[in-house]
Amino acid sequence: MKKLIAILSVLALFTGCSCDQKMMDTPTKKVEMFFSNYQSLDDEVMTQLDEIVAEEENFNTEHREAYKELMKKHYQDLTYDVKDEIIDGDVATVTVEIEVTDYSKAMSDAEDYLAEHPEEFQDENGEYDPSLFVTYRLKQLKEVKDKVKYTLDLTLSKVDDEWKLDNISDVDERKIHGMYIY
Repeated sequence: MKKLIAILSVLALFTGCSCDQKMMDTPTKKVEMFFSNYQSLDDEVMTQLDEIVAEEENFNTEHREAYKELMKKHYQDLTYDVKDEIIDGDVATVTVEIEVTDYSKAMSDAEDYLAEHPEEFQDENGEYDPSLFVTYRLKQLKEVKDKVKYTLDLTLSKVDDEWKLDNISDVDERKIHGMYIY
Protein backbone atom coordinates (compact mmCIF):
# COMPACT_ATOMS: atom_id res chain seq x y z
CA MET A 1 0.00 0.00 0.00
CA LYS A 2 2.81 2.41 0.86
CA LYS A 3 4.46 1.67 -2.49
CA LEU A 4 1.19 2.38 -4.32
CA ILE A 5 0.78 5.70 -2.49
CA ALA A 6 4.39 6.60 -3.28
CA ILE A 7 3.94 5.72 -6.96
CA LEU A 8 0.66 7.70 -7.15
CA SER A 9 2.35 10.66 -5.43
CA VAL A 10 5.20 10.59 -7.94
CA LEU A 11 2.74 10.32 -10.85
CA ALA A 12 0.69 13.20 -9.47
CA LEU A 13 3.85 15.24 -9.10
CA PHE A 14 4.89 14.60 -12.71
CA THR A 15 1.38 15.15 -14.01
CA GLY A 16 1.17 18.38 -12.06
CA CYS A 17 4.49 19.51 -13.48
CA SER A 18 3.42 18.84 -17.06
CA CYS A 19 0.16 20.74 -16.50
CA ASP A 20 2.06 23.64 -14.98
CA GLN A 21 4.46 23.51 -17.91
CA LYS A 22 1.56 23.64 -20.39
CA MET A 23 -0.01 26.54 -18.49
CA MET A 24 3.32 28.40 -18.63
CA ASP A 25 3.63 27.79 -22.38
CA THR A 26 1.18 30.37 -23.67
CA PRO A 27 2.05 33.36 -25.80
CA THR A 28 1.08 35.72 -22.98
CA LYS A 29 3.22 33.87 -20.43
CA LYS A 30 6.21 33.94 -22.80
CA VAL A 31 5.85 37.72 -23.22
CA GLU A 32 5.45 38.19 -19.47
CA MET A 33 8.60 36.11 -18.93
CA PHE A 34 10.45 38.20 -21.53
CA PHE A 35 9.71 41.46 -19.67
CA SER A 36 10.16 39.88 -16.26
CA ASN A 37 13.68 38.87 -17.32
CA TYR A 38 14.46 42.54 -17.87
CA GLN A 39 12.99 43.56 -14.53
CA SER A 40 14.91 40.89 -12.64
CA LEU A 41 18.16 41.57 -14.52
CA ASP A 42 18.27 37.98 -15.75
CA ASP A 43 21.71 36.61 -16.68
CA GLU A 44 20.87 36.59 -20.40
CA VAL A 45 19.70 40.23 -20.28
CA MET A 46 22.88 41.24 -18.44
CA THR A 47 25.06 39.32 -20.90
CA GLN A 48 23.42 41.14 -23.80
CA LEU A 49 23.90 44.48 -22.02
CA ASP A 50 27.58 43.66 -21.41
CA GLU A 51 28.01 42.82 -25.12
CA ILE A 52 26.37 46.08 -26.24
CA VAL A 53 28.46 48.15 -23.84
CA ALA A 54 31.67 46.39 -24.87
CA GLU A 55 31.03 47.23 -28.53
CA GLU A 56 30.69 50.97 -27.86
CA GLU A 57 33.97 52.41 -29.12
CA ASN A 58 33.61 55.81 -27.44
CA PHE A 59 33.08 54.37 -23.95
CA ASN A 60 35.91 54.17 -21.47
CA THR A 61 35.69 51.94 -18.39
CA GLU A 62 33.90 54.63 -16.37
CA HIS A 63 31.39 55.21 -19.18
CA ARG A 64 30.69 51.49 -19.50
CA GLU A 65 29.94 51.15 -15.79
CA ALA A 66 27.80 54.31 -15.71
CA TYR A 67 25.79 53.18 -18.74
CA LYS A 68 25.29 49.68 -17.34
CA GLU A 69 24.01 51.12 -14.04
CA LEU A 70 21.69 53.46 -15.92
CA MET A 71 20.23 50.62 -17.97
CA LYS A 72 19.93 48.27 -15.00
CA LYS A 73 17.77 50.85 -13.24
CA HIS A 74 15.84 51.37 -16.46
CA TYR A 75 15.12 47.65 -16.79
CA GLN A 76 14.04 47.33 -13.17
CA ASP A 77 11.68 50.30 -13.53
CA LEU A 78 10.13 49.01 -16.77
CA THR A 79 6.45 48.13 -16.37
CA TYR A 80 4.22 46.20 -18.75
CA ASP A 81 0.56 45.28 -19.12
CA VAL A 82 -0.61 42.60 -21.55
CA LYS A 83 -3.64 43.95 -23.39
CA ASP A 84 -4.52 41.19 -25.84
CA GLU A 85 -3.51 37.79 -27.19
CA ILE A 86 -4.53 36.52 -30.61
CA ILE A 87 -3.67 32.98 -31.61
CA ASP A 88 -4.04 31.82 -35.20
CA GLY A 89 -2.76 28.26 -35.44
CA ASP A 90 0.97 28.24 -34.79
CA VAL A 91 1.28 32.05 -34.84
CA ALA A 92 0.29 34.46 -32.09
CA THR A 93 0.36 38.18 -31.47
CA VAL A 94 0.49 39.57 -27.96
CA THR A 95 -0.29 43.24 -27.55
CA VAL A 96 1.50 44.72 -24.56
CA GLU A 97 1.71 48.24 -23.22
CA ILE A 98 5.05 49.14 -21.69
CA GLU A 99 6.11 52.16 -19.69
CA VAL A 100 9.78 53.09 -19.73
CA THR A 101 12.05 56.01 -18.95
CA ASP A 102 11.99 58.30 -21.98
CA TYR A 103 15.63 58.83 -22.88
CA SER A 104 14.86 59.90 -26.46
CA LYS A 105 14.51 63.63 -25.73
CA ALA A 106 17.73 63.69 -23.69
CA MET A 107 19.57 61.91 -26.52
CA SER A 108 18.22 64.35 -29.10
CA ASP A 109 18.91 67.37 -26.88
CA ALA A 110 22.48 66.18 -26.29
CA GLU A 111 23.08 65.91 -30.05
CA ASP A 112 21.66 69.42 -30.52
CA TYR A 113 23.87 70.73 -27.73
CA LEU A 114 26.93 69.17 -29.36
CA ALA A 115 26.06 70.84 -32.66
CA GLU A 116 25.58 74.23 -30.96
CA HIS A 117 28.59 74.03 -28.61
CA PRO A 118 31.26 71.90 -30.31
CA GLU A 119 34.04 73.76 -28.52
CA GLU A 120 32.96 72.25 -25.19
CA PHE A 121 33.88 68.80 -26.46
CA GLN A 122 37.37 69.51 -27.68
CA ASP A 123 40.61 68.31 -26.15
CA GLU A 124 43.58 70.56 -25.37
CA ASN A 125 44.62 70.43 -29.06
CA GLY A 126 41.24 71.70 -30.24
CA GLU A 127 40.22 68.29 -31.59
CA TYR A 128 36.80 66.76 -30.98
CA ASP A 129 36.99 64.33 -28.05
CA PRO A 130 34.08 61.87 -28.17
CA SER A 131 34.79 60.86 -24.57
CA LEU A 132 33.84 64.35 -23.40
CA PHE A 133 30.55 64.12 -25.26
CA VAL A 134 29.80 60.65 -23.85
CA THR A 135 30.37 61.99 -20.33
CA TYR A 136 27.98 64.89 -21.05
CA ARG A 137 25.32 62.62 -22.59
CA LEU A 138 25.46 60.12 -19.72
CA LYS A 139 24.98 62.97 -17.25
CA GLN A 140 21.92 64.12 -19.20
CA LEU A 141 20.49 60.57 -19.30
CA LYS A 142 20.91 60.16 -15.53
CA GLU A 143 18.72 63.22 -14.96
CA VAL A 144 15.76 61.94 -17.01
CA LYS A 145 12.61 61.36 -14.97
CA ASP A 146 9.97 61.39 -17.72
CA LYS A 147 8.25 58.15 -18.64
CA VAL A 148 6.63 57.17 -21.91
CA LYS A 149 4.15 54.44 -22.82
CA TYR A 150 4.31 52.37 -25.96
CA THR A 151 2.06 49.66 -27.31
CA LEU A 152 3.93 46.76 -28.86
CA ASP A 153 2.54 43.90 -30.94
CA LEU A 154 4.94 41.04 -30.29
CA THR A 155 4.68 37.94 -32.45
CA LEU A 156 5.33 34.38 -31.42
CA SER A 157 5.54 31.12 -33.33
CA LYS A 158 4.88 27.62 -32.11
CA VAL A 159 7.96 25.48 -32.71
CA ASP A 160 8.07 21.84 -31.60
CA ASP A 161 4.88 22.38 -29.58
CA GLU A 162 6.37 25.34 -27.67
CA TRP A 163 5.72 29.07 -28.10
CA LYS A 164 8.81 31.06 -29.03
CA LEU A 165 9.04 34.84 -29.16
CA ASP A 166 9.96 35.98 -32.67
CA ASN A 167 12.78 38.47 -33.18
CA ILE A 168 11.93 41.88 -31.79
CA SER A 169 12.01 44.66 -34.38
CA ASP A 170 14.65 47.39 -34.07
CA VAL A 171 11.90 49.95 -33.42
CA ASP A 172 10.41 47.86 -30.60
CA GLU A 173 13.89 47.30 -29.16
CA ARG A 174 14.50 51.04 -29.08
CA LYS A 175 11.12 51.52 -27.39
CA ILE A 176 11.97 48.93 -24.72
CA HIS A 177 15.27 50.67 -24.08
CA GLY A 178 13.66 54.13 -23.93
CA MET A 179 15.67 55.29 -26.96
CA TYR A 180 12.92 55.52 -29.58
CA ILE A 181 12.89 58.89 -31.32
CA TYR A 182 9.52 59.56 -32.95
